[in-house]
Amino acid sequence: MTPPPVIRLHPDDGVLIARSSLPAGLVVAEGVTTLERIPAGHKVAIKPIAVGEPVRRYGQIIGFATTPIAPGQHVHTQNCGMGDFAKDYAFGVDVKPAPNFDLPATFDGIRRPDGRVATRNYIGILTSVNCSAHVAGLVADVFRKNPFTGDNPLADFPNVDGVVALTHKTGCGMTQDEPLALLRRTLGGYARHANFAAVVVLGLGCEVNQIGGLMLEQKLAGRLRELEIQQIGGTRKTVEAGVAFVREALTDANKVKREAVAASELTVALQCGGSDGYSGVSANPALGAASDLLVRHGGTVILSETPETYGAEHLLTRRAVSREVGEKLVNLMRWWEDYTAREGAEMNANPSPGNKAGGLTTILEKSLGAMAKAGSTNLVDVLNYAEAVTKKGFVFMDTPGYDPVAATGQVAGGANLVCFTTGRGSVFGCKPAPSIKLATNTPMYKRMEGDMDVNCGTILDGEETVQQCGERIFELMLKTASGLPTKSESFDFGGAEFAPWVLGATM
Repeated sequence: MTPPPVIRLHPDDGVLIARSSLPAGLVVAEGVTTLERIPAGHKVAIKPIAVGEPVRRYGQIIGFATTPIAPGQHVHTQNCGMGDFAKDYAFGVDVKPAPNFDLPATFDGIRRPDGRVATRNYIGILTSVNCSAHVAGLVADVFRKNPFTGDNPLADFPNVDGVVALTHKTGCGMTQDEPLALLRRTLGGYARHANFAAVVVLGLGCEVNQIGGLMLEQKLAGRLRELEIQQIGGTRKTVEAGVAFVREALTDANKVKREAVAASELTVALQCGGSDGYSGVSANPALGAASDLLVRHGGTVILSETPETYGAEHLLTRRAVSREVGEKLVNLMRWWEDYTAREGAEMNANPSPGNKAGGLTTILEKSLGAMAKAGSTNLVDVLNYAEAVTKKGFVFMDTPGYDPVAATGQVAGGANLVCFTTGRGSVFGCKPAPSIKLATNTPMYKRMEGDMDVNCGTILDGEETVQQCGERIFELMLKTASGLPTKSESFDFGGAEFAPWVLGATM
């Protein structure tokens, strides 16, 4: 059976979503004919909307008409914009009883000596400052697998997934308060990450982010080796020392064995990038269904990208387990309003041009679709960027909307798996955590099948429900956590995408 040409998301909506490109003159609802071409994933009005009147999608306000909108018209940036409206935070009114944690789902994980569980087994090379980045890369290159030729210097160490240098562009020329503390918290989270069997940190020696200060502040003594280029005597000697460290660590790292562990050991970072008008219809709600399944099994999901939750935060505060948790989220929104105003920007600078080309008109619309990734369970905690996740269930972490920066914070917080939805086609990895790509629509999935792990366009095509797709994603989470390589891993993505959030002045 051919699905209808438009999608109705909620009875209160004044718009429908085009399943594919619609020509002018097509009947899309009773008494409503398209007055112009409606691009795929975009919105068509099904009732008159006066200037200043709310435009609703998902039953929620996504903007306000800036010109009169007639039934059958294309609704987008030319006639819909931002506006202020009252939000009822209603802290905790939608909190539900805790889900069943006694379920049998398992995956084959790597149990570390301290009891934590890894989904991958890497040796990490961190850098205190950009000045040591190239040297770190030289060390990692000695052990780099070639995804195209098949050359593998680690062939004798089959239980080691790789040696990765995670470099960045900061570490000096920065103020020694919040910006430095945030960088150190991020590096500390990676140094402690369960997916690293061993870690060495490389520094230059004279940077603001002194390795000694990093070790002390993040309590890393005994967890990682430190090497300083100036102290050791230059590039060649430091590379030789770094290579020697890795070779020494490989033997122990290769001794790990996977064993069946409960799904409750999974902490999944929820991400979206290159979103389109279908993101909130297919991939995001399907990932939300998978998130609900994982939480039922005692696991954890992390929703982030604070600017991409803006305007929809009142729907999350209703699920907050306490007023304190809900108010943390509201306070983050106020901080972001001040932050963007201080920088001469505005929250609706997002969506990106690509998002808008895909049918997303305002940040309100994008936020409502983005938050669907987190499913429907209680909001149990709200964290600052790169803070350690300590509670099971659905948590929120403050991050920018920029995907590499957001995912870096989530992995620093302990995420051992990433699920990333995309409508336009994002290619992304996030070592040491594997990244699963979820396509919102079938045409993009087929065009970029080498990069996409799951086609959620089946929902739009009428082949399966959101819940069925969510169950498929959950099963892939377990297989991936057990060692099944993702598409991004096949291309060795994940090192260059390491991007700590840079705050404050660069001096």
